[in-house]
Amino acid sequence: MATRLKIKTTEGDITIRLYDETPRHRDNFLKLAKEGYFNSTIFHRVIKDFMIQGGDPDSKDAPKGKMLGTGGPGYTIPAEFVYPQYFHKRGALSAARTGDEVNPKRKSSGSQFYIVWGKTYKPTELKQMEHQMAMQQEQEVFNQLTKKHHEEIMNFRRNRDREGLQALQEQLIEETKNHCKQQGKPVFTDEQTEIYTTVGGTPFLDNQYTVFGEVEEGLDVVERIQNCNTDRNDRPTEDIRIEAVDTL
Repeated sequence: MATRLKIKTTEGDITIRLYDETPRHRDNFLKLAKEGYFNSTIFHRVIKDFMIQGGDPDSKDAPKGKMLGTGGPGYTIPAEFVYPQYFHKRGALSAARTGDEVNPKRKSSGSQFYIVWGKTYKPTELKQMEHQMAMQQEQEVFNQLTKKHHEEIMNFRRNRDREGLQALQEQLIEETKNHCKQQGKPVFTDEQTEIYTTVGGTPFLDNQYTVFGEVEEGLDVVERIQNCNTDRNDRPTEDIRIEAVDTL
């Protein structure tokens, strides 16, 4: 049976469905909702044509101008990517997280989440994005291989062995190409292409952040919130509060 909840906000109600394929995120969100963890928090980060973000406990009664976005329950959740089945279409419910440089395993925040609004894309823009994703994939694989050979690389440098360094670099480039060929080039599915060109979303976040649910009712409320006036830190100038998150 699907897990459904109602997020009651000062702008109206948003009904969400949590995915069973992301059980850790589902159970955690459900637990926090039942504890009243989200009650009186605000949507502290809102970016028009992008997304609305909430779930920071520090946002309860936060004075105007207070920097928000680092609060949480003191734990993270391992990433649960169910991609490409679940992606960043308009209305997707996803987990916020810290950046790759401090969080290479892309673990999710224990409580902060965002709901996607995004925009529609032309097919040519998606193709361009696929090309960028392929380059990023190659870079990530190459970086991982370089880490494995770190000691060897340092020895070549210490000994000023340019030829050895060059030979190893060529070997790693070849290994990267083979590895990427095995993985397959990152491409958008027909369903993604259809939705991103007609409904909208944020395709550049796919496979980077865990998508663990979606809006079933109340997209008009999400639209209203993402259209609100914000300050230079993307916080709404008038607080938009989550009054409660109730199970249905």
